Amino acid sequence: MNTSIVRTALFVPATRPERIPKAIATGADRVIVDLEDAVQENLKEQARDNLERFLSDHPQARILVRVNAPDHWAHAADLEICRRHAGVIGILLPKTESAEHVLTAANTQKPIWPIIESAQGLAELQAIAQAQGVERLSFGSLDLGLDLNLTTGSPAAKEFLSHARYAVLLATRVAGLAPALDGVFPAIQDTVGLHSAVQFARDMGFGGALCIHPSQVAIIHQALKPGLEELLWAQRIMDAARSGEGVFVLDGQMVDAPVIGRAQAILARAT
Repeated sequence: MNTSIVRTALFVPATRPERIPKAIATGADRVIVDLEDAVQENLKEQARDNLERFLSDHPQARILVRVNAPDHWAHAADLEICRRHAGVIGILLPKTESAEHVLTAANTQKPIWPIIESAQGLAELQAIAQAQGVERLSFGSLDLGLDLNLTTGSPAAKEFLSHARYAVLLATRVAGLAPALDGVFPAIQDTVGLHSAVQFARDMGFGGALCIHPSQVAIIHQALKPGLEELLWAQRIMDAARSGEGVFVLDGQMVDAPVIGRAQAILARAT
């Protein structure tokens, strides 16, 4: 399993190349230069030219690129620029709906992060996750909700999206991928809502989230950290585990390997 820690992946539109260094400086674990949704149709070629120029002028920069979807006219040209530049360390693949989509993108020799954001993508999830070249999955709740005609924010929509998230996490584990990333939280000013949403995703098992504004980076990082009570519990478990006993009792509760593993995971999240 690829265990590289990615808590935040921050989008920046390729139409605003001056923002790419600023995005890199935010402390986000990854920066994704966007050629897809953030770029209007008549600016696609200009956006790709901007990306080419940035990569040539900043050879030390390391970014991911969200290319246009597999059925879009710009897809092949987007992949080609990713293939040619060492500064592109991964491809975010939108509207991924088959293993063939992944394999085409993987010909660039770059790690692929499929976005699961359609009914067809969910239906083909296991094949997508196990396709050669996939590093981690990401979840596109907004596009998925649109594709399935969900009523945004309703209890029914939230329930369905939770089931879809479970499927992404299960496929991640079975395929041995790096921890999946949850989708973007669109309400930039709602910091409380973002914090709550990220904690919910964290407790499900997501490793982090995609984000659309620099102000979201620190909030996501904080939300992913364990609370003080959790930390104290985990530290007590690990202190007691140093006795070398495989199974022991602490505070009237049996502690065995899975409990110790959970304590180790909590302490790892605190770093």
